[in-house]
Amino acid sequence: MSNDGNGQTFSKMNSSLKENLLDRMRNTHQSSERNRMARSERELPAPPRRRQSRFEDLPEYKQVLTQKFASEQLGIANPFYRAHQTAAGATTVIDGRTMINFASYDYLGLNRHAHVLDRARDTIGNFGISASASRLVAGERPVHVELEEKIARFYGVDAAVCFVSGYLTNVAAISCLMGPKDLVIHDEFIHNSALAGIKLSGATRRLFKHNDATDLEHVLRTVSGEYRHIMVIVEGIYSMDGDVANLPALLKLKAEYGFWLMVDEAHSLGVLGRQGKGLAEHFGVDPHEIDIWMGTLSKTTSSCGGYIAGSEALAAVLKASAGGFVYSVGLAPVLGASAVASLDILEREPERTAALRRNGGLFLKLAKEAGLDTGLSGGFSVVPVIVGDSLRAVQLSNDLLAAGVNVLPIIHPAVPEGLARLRFFITSDHTEDQIRRTVALTAERLKDLTERNFGLGGVDIEQMLKALSAR
Repeated sequence: MSNDGNGQTFSKMNSSLKENLLDRMRNTHQSSERNRMARSERELPAPPRRRQSRFEDLPEYKQVLTQKFASEQLGIANPFYRAHQTAAGATTVIDGRTMINFASYDYLGLNRHAHVLDRARDTIGNFGISASASRLVAGERPVHVELEEKIARFYGVDAAVCFVSGYLTNVAAISCLMGPKDLVIHDEFIHNSALAGIKLSGATRRLFKHNDATDLEHVLRTVSGEYRHIMVIVEGIYSMDGDVANLPALLKLKAEYGFWLMVDEAHSLGVLGRQGKGLAEHFGVDPHEIDIWMGTLSKTTSSCGGYIAGSEALAAVLKASAGGFVYSVGLAPVLGASAVASLDILEREPERTAALRRNGGLFLKLAKEAGLDTGLSGGFSVVPVIVGDSLRAVQLSNDLLAAGVNVLPIIHPAVPEGLARLRFFITSDHTEDQIRRTVALTAERLKDLTERNFGLGGVDIEQMLKALSAR
């Protein structure tokens, strides 16, 4: 009997301890959160019974079906999700055919480099594949620190912090550093990941005309309201257009108006500057003058993930407070090691960056001579060929694939209708013959499509709408 009594007493004590713990956890919430919950729990009139939408009824899904049906009616194959049967670089294999490839971020040809593969194999042997936990609790590995220190040294700044995704890097960093009392001003063509980070932060958002320092100054001059922090975000090389941010003009404005400058170097690390150190080296600027360097590990460094580089304080804040770091699994050790190995090669072999610059310059020169519209491109890692019509851009991509060249279209809504394009990613491994052949084929196939008026202008929209409504 006494044992039963002790058991009941222990059970009651355990229950009481649990209740106390739950109360303490609940009390850690801010009062505003408690008030919000209380408001949501008030007695309200019963709402009318609502019908839950099906995903099949969403306008976004209907748009997908419409595009698919239109492509089928016009006999245009879907150019996206082409499966590569080998590591894709300057060449690739699709459907058993070896192709000239201009759809790879492997700018310096390091994805299959012996040093990168050896380092990856050794790391897998020691650490397996996954970090298996957030770095804060159990996922820290020596290669994480090694990579962050190497990135910081490469940039010539104090510290760096790595994330598991390039997209997540912008989302996590911006939403951590900025809040509802802050202002973010960005180039109108900034990457979607930055826009997602701004939205999550709750900061006020303004934009300025693409790569236009005069318009940025106008925005800065006309800012109304008291903001705690102001951040300006640009890209080193713009991923859609291939032009370079005007860093000297941005720094001049920074000195006058006082803001944090964030530079997204996803497409410029390893590309700009004699040693591939990016935008600061390209313009001969002290990298400490830029507050936040951001970049991805999936392009020049042949891995996956992203990084922020800058001051020790910046890195410390992100490691302590950025949700995408604190609550996310650590970067896979093999990916960290591969990025370190790629940076080793970039430091030892700056001639790879020089070869990329030559190839990009040659592609741009030949494309212009062939009458192709290359837009704003500076002839570095990205050279667009603007086609205009989205359907024509898709068909041009398919025609080039049939001729042995893999390059993907960028169409509406990723770019405005009328500015659809093929986006050529240049690498250091492309040969002069591959570049000459590709430019000639592109000009030839585009001329044929234009003369045939292939595209939206040649589609009987009324007939197509009738066919769609009959489905």
